[in-house]
Amino acid sequence: MPKEFLRKYLPNPKQIRELRALRPLGKWLQEPELWHLHRRSVSGAVFIGMFVAFMPIPFQMVVAASLAVFSRCNLPISVALVWITNPITIPPMFYFAYRLGAWLLGKQTAVDAITLNWEWLSNNASAIGYPLLFGCLVCGWVSGVTAMVLSRIVWRWHVIKRWRARRERRRLHKSGDSLKTAK
Repeated sequence: MPKEFLRKYLPNPKQIRELRALRPLGKWLQEPELWHLHRRSVSGAVFIGMFVAFMPIPFQMVVAASLAVFSRCNLPISVALVWITNPITIPPMFYFAYRLGAWLLGKQTAVDAITLNWEWLSNNASAIGYPLLFGCLVCGWVSGVTAMVLSRIVWRWHVIKRWRARRERRRLHKSGDSLKTAK
């Protein structure tokens, strides 16, 4: 993955540290590892962001940021990827996770119709809770590992592509120099 592309769209550490709400975290945000863009940092952040995105918990960004700080992965990428879950994508993602969890656990799906209110949720929490949580963990793990492996493959491909381009430039430069000396 090109560092220039990522740097273009990610906020810099100074901008983050100047945010008033994040001042209490000042000493942790000083860690340079949280801002580096290298293969391990980015792939770890991708795993964290994708895994936490599937968790049916509030404050996913805080959880992703905490895990990024703890594991010293790129903070902005891990927090940004949590936004895969948003009001539009949450219902199909969690419904799929619930169905997958119920199927893996060998349970019948206990929900015929979903109503988005607290009363329905509190009445059906015991029926959907365990399959939903298990399905979310499986989906989060699979999507996190898949995204991490893909990010490492893309990163490696980009590095090899740049090595080859550099080698070709050097070869052309050498052949140009040998032509000048032959004349």
